[in-house]
Amino acid sequence: MNRSSPSSFACELDGAIASAGFSSGHRFVVGHWDESPLGPMDDVMWARPDGERVLIVDRPVVADFITSVYRFDAVETRPLSVAMDGAVLVVTTGELRLALRAGRRWPIPLLGLRSQRSLRPIERLVARVVLGVRTSGTSPTGVREWYRASEYRPVVAAEAYLEGRHLGELGRFHEPAGFGFSEPPRRPAIVRVRPRLEDPTGCLEEVLRAGRRGR
Repeated sequence: MNRSSPSSFACELDGAIASAGFSSGHRFVVGHWDESPLGPMDDVMWARPDGERVLIVDRPVVADFITSVYRFDAVETRPLSVAMDGAVLVVTTGELRLALRAGRRWPIPLLGLRSQRSLRPIERLVARVVLGVRTSGTSPTGVREWYRASEYRPVVAAEAYLEGRHLGELGRFHEPAGFGFSEPPRRPAIVRVRPRLEDPTGCLEEVLRAGRRGR
């Protein structure tokens, strides 16, 4: 964590983002973070067929942190397991189970060089054309975000069950999920990524301070 200017707060995360949609209309974006200002953490962003956006986390402080960046219609704090073993990612929480299997790795070069702001326009263009995503922008709450990806893997197989009911075949994201400034890749994927968050309001820093006091 660090300050990018006297009036703003900045922090970084490191981990993986997985995304998949299903023919039933359910869409998921899973964050599996090895490093964050709160330590290792997981989250599930769930867009239901009726358009409701739900956040699932296992700790209140994680809910506070993520909702300081994104907006949701409902937030559920409950037991959550996200396990990643090689090419397979499995999510279990309540009556929801999601399993994704990734295909071939596609390394994304020049991660170290992409700390230079001058490369952002090139990175932005490539990501938009190839994956249909934006790599930098401003969140609904005013937090500036920059996502530096180091590896892309397409999801080649997936299953999702809710209360024992199969949620349909794996498919592309056709309807917007509406979680943040960018939609997930059009094709289901697991991406290794290092996001940087810059908050001019200081809300993120206050959330982290409160989280430390609550430990």
